[in-house]
Amino acid sequence: MLKAELQKLKSEERPRIIAAIAEARAHGDLKENAEYHAAREQQAFVEGRIKEIESKLGNAQIIDVAKLNAGGKVVFGATVDLVDEETAEEVTYQIVGEDEADIKLGRISVSSPIARALIGKEEGDVATVQAPGGTRVFEILAVRYV
Repeated sequence: MLKAELQKLKSEERPRIIAAIAEARAHGDLKENAEYHAAREQQAFVEGRIKEIESKLGNAQIIDVAKLNAGGKVVFGATVDLVDEETAEEVTYQIVGEDEADIKLGRISVSSPIARALIGKEEGDVATVQAPGGTRVFEILAVRYV
C-alpha cells in the first residue's frame, strides 16, 4: 500500500503540481497569485509525504507471516476467525501495522482495541473488547498464518 502511494505521488502528483506551479508563474505577479501559493502548499505536502513514506519503507522489516511459528497464538500478522458471542456474527481479521490497516479488507491495526484484546490468545479463547459502542466478547475460532 505504501509503495503504491509513493509511486502515485512521484509519477502523478509531483508532475501535476510542477505543471500547476509553472502555469501559475506564467500569470505574472507571484505575491498575490493564489494559484501559485496553493500549488506551492500542495508541493510542500506531497514532498513531505514522499519523505515520510520513504523513511517508513527504509526502516521497515518484512515479516513472512507464513513462516511464523507462534504455536497457535495470535500475533502480529496472524489472521483470526472470530465469532461475536452476543450476535453470533462471524468475522475474520488480519492484524497488521497502522499503515496497512483497512477495515473494509479485514485488516486491523495492531494498536486497535480488538487486536490488543486478541494478542497472545489462542484458538478457543475468549477475548473481551472495550469498543466505543460498549463491551464485546469474541470467541477465537481459528488462528492462521497466511
